[in-house]
Amino acid sequence: MRFGLWGQVRRRWGRKGVRIIQKVQIEFAWEYLVLAVDVVGCTLRWDWVKRMSQEQLIPVLDAWSPDAIIWDGETAHRGKQMAQRGFERIFLPPYSPELNPPERVFEEIRRQIEGKSYPSLKAKRLVIERILRRLNADKAQLQSLVAWDWIVASFEHLPEPAIRRP
Repeated sequence: MRFGLWGQVRRRWGRKGVRIIQKVQIEFAWEYLVLAVDVVGCTLRWDWVKRMSQEQLIPVLDAWSPDAIIWDGETAHRGKQMAQRGFERIFLPPYSPELNPPERVFEEIRRQIEGKSYPSLKAKRLVIERILRRLNADKAQLQSLVAWDWIVASFEHLPEPAIRRP
């Protein structure tokens, strides 16, 4: 998920007849949140990168040592270097973000962070970290977001990976 200081106006509740004015922040600064969702165990892992590229993703994935990843069609996800990492890559059909568990978590994050101004990228990142920690601690909420019956069954029936990492 790309997040930055280029703000988005979101719908807000207000009193009837009172106009809500949202300050829109326009600043060219952003980072990427790399999020892994364990749909079976209902846990999150995350890290931060400056760019969405194979060179930035590979150290994160090497540290996590996943067995399998469900991915969308992002260019960095389909590269040759990623194919050599030793984990099962499961690609979603094009234009189907609703099938990707991290997208549901991203929507929850966006729901809470957008429509507000932040003094710095670091301040916005701290808010996102707090949301992620809260979601990781609340298994029931996380399960309602990402652990659909069909996706849990799909992960439980994956073939054993050819390369197991310690």
